[in-house]
Amino acid sequence: MTLRRREALLLGGVAAAAAAAGFLAAPRLFDESAESAAALQTAVYPDLTGTPRRLADWQGRVMVVNFWATWCPPCIEEIPILVEVRKKHLAAGVEIVGIAIDKQVNVAEFTRKIKIPYPVLVADAAGIELMRRLGNKAGGLPFTVFLDRKGGVAKRKLGALNRPELEQSLAAMLKE
Repeated sequence: MTLRRREALLLGGVAAAAAAAGFLAAPRLFDESAESAAALQTAVYPDLTGTPRRLADWQGRVMVVNFWATWCPPCIEEIPILVEVRKKHLAAGVEIVGIAIDKQVNVAEFTRKIKIPYPVLVADAAGIELMRRLGNKAGGLPFTVFLDRKGGVAKRKLGALNRPELEQSLAAMLKE
C-alpha cells in the first residue's frame, strides 16, 4: 500500500470516527445546555439588599449575565462597558445582571463606590459551581452568559468583553 493511500485511509477513518462521536455526543450536549440554562434560571442569590432573587425574575428580556469579582481587574475593566450598553439597550428589552463571586460586604462597598446601575446578585463561592455547570470548567472570571427572551443560553464568553463584541451579540439576539 502506498504512503498516500495509507494517509488517505487513516484520515478517512479519523473523519468517520469524529463524525460518529459528534453524532452520538450532540444530544447530550444539547441536553446539558438546557440543564445549565435551567440551573441558571432557578439559582437563587441575594441582591445587595439581601433579597433573594432568581434570573427568572427578568425572563422575557434579553439578558447578559456577567460573573465577576471585586478583586478581578478584567472584570472591573468591563463594568463601564456593561453600564453603557445597558443604558443604550434597556428600552429594547435588554438587562444586564451581575453575579458577584465575592463576599456580600466587599460587593456592597464596591458597588457604592462605582455605582453599578444594573442588578447585582451575590453568589460568593457557590457561583463557581454554577459557572462550571454553564460550561466554564476552569471557573475563570469574568464569565458572561447571554440568555434569549425565553431564558435559553444563546452564547457564553470566558474573558473580558469588549464593546463591539457585546453590541454584535445583542444586535443578533434582539433580531430574534
